[in-house]
Amino acid sequence: MNEQGGKAVQDAEGEGPSVWRFAMAKRAHLVIDAADYFDVIREAMVDARQRIFLIGWDFDSRILLSSGRRWWQRGRKIRFPARLGSFILWLVRRTDTLEILLLKWNFSLIRSLFRGTMLIDLLRWAVHKRIDFKFDSAHPIGCSHHQKIVVIDDVLAVCGGIDMTSDRWDTPEHRPRDIRRRRPTGRLYDPWHDVTMIMEGEIAHALGELGRDRWEAAGGKPIRPCAPQDESPWPDNLDAEFENVEIGIARTRAKWGECSQIAEIEELFIEQIRRARRFVYVETQYFASRAIAEVICERLMEDDPPEFVVINPRTADGWLEQFAMDTARVELVETLNQADHAGRFHIYTPLAADGTPIYVHAKLMIVDDEIIRVGSANMNNRSMGLDSECDVFIDAGRPANAHVGPAIERLRIRLLAEHCGIEEDIVAAELKRHGFMSAMIDAFAPLGKHLAPLALKHLSDAERAIGESAFLDPERPDEMFEPIERRGLFRRKGQLMRIRLMQKLKMRSLKG
Repeated sequence: MNEQGGKAVQDAEGEGPSVWRFAMAKRAHLVIDAADYFDVIREAMVDARQRIFLIGWDFDSRILLSSGRRWWQRGRKIRFPARLGSFILWLVRRTDTLEILLLKWNFSLIRSLFRGTMLIDLLRWAVHKRIDFKFDSAHPIGCSHHQKIVVIDDVLAVCGGIDMTSDRWDTPEHRPRDIRRRRPTGRLYDPWHDVTMIMEGEIAHALGELGRDRWEAAGGKPIRPCAPQDESPWPDNLDAEFENVEIGIARTRAKWGECSQIAEIEELFIEQIRRARRFVYVETQYFASRAIAEVICERLMEDDPPEFVVINPRTADGWLEQFAMDTARVELVETLNQADHAGRFHIYTPLAADGTPIYVHAKLMIVDDEIIRVGSANMNNRSMGLDSECDVFIDAGRPANAHVGPAIERLRIRLLAEHCGIEEDIVAAELKRHGFMSAMIDAFAPLGKHLAPLALKHLSDAERAIGESAFLDPERPDEMFEPIERRGLFRRKGQLMRIRLMQKLKMRSLKG
């Protein structure tokens, strides 16, 4: 068993500390927002022949994968249960060669106890011999299993930020009070933005191996790879943005048992940000990583730094996340603003037409229209060293990928158009006219859906102390048990600490 892991695999494959593996994809497509994703993954699952492997932070069997109960596929009318729990049973009854595996974080088992019919679904799945599920506890206390991966027949795979759970479904329009955006309880939830990448080819086999190793680590029996097959479950009407590309895979894994620490994702973020010449475009749920802020700070202090545009939710989802992530974000952004002599760092939050905040759950980065990166990792410390994460990326610098730049640019324009509530051709024209994304964004008056500069909340002394300490968001598992004075956002050597000290000295002189 490889167990995702460590230097043995890296040295054997020669990819280095920032990439686990490269693999070819016949096709790849960025799926934006869960309305499209649920349609895409439903169609792919119907055509599965051997195995559907679902890996996630959370699953909720009560959600609907479609608002309807039938659709046409490859010249045939398909009738199916819309609810995920019944749909999974329907799939294995429909195809007698199919098995379905589900792997989810063990803490989410507690959430299942309060989800009514989900317990019934778990019992229905448990008695079926071709459905198996595991609750992943193969990590230190305080860490979580956070990957969001689907592998079908080792031929097609999905990796990104979207879990098959509640509060995820939404369209790119992010309409205020959309009645289709409804929890299983019947209550409406606010707009939600997310992305994931669907891929076909060797890359699916590689992600299948990653999943099988993780399954064993969680206590499951060894799983054989799927037999080679010519058929692909790629949906009929899905036009790939990328063809014949090489895709890289990077992971995070906390040290646990015999498994060594894996920090490929952190190393890759640092490498890719250092490589930027013109810009870095980011969508992330959190902005609280010391390592990432450190390298951004270094870049901002250059004579002619690249532009940084970060799309972030107004506030984190949940009171504990707000207390941990929002306070750290204020501390880091204030410090970066001090270093930003050229005005190149900008952090925005998306708002719906009526001013309702759109929650950003996406984990995406585009660098110079040469790199597009999607996965489960947020820009916070947990995703760098505590939680199990998986990111995939396409890099135009790889020999097989010299043709991908225009497709990456189109995706960046599409995302900006979605957030700004304007047409893609207008975005493209305004980007050429203004030169900087921030200038284009700021040029449009906020009359409808738009991006607004993120207003930093005022922090009390207690909140600042928590934020600076990174007490609720340590960088590695062993830091959770270290004294606070030995860790934190500004307790390492580097430009962040230097800028922070200058800020404090300036404040003291003003008070004195």
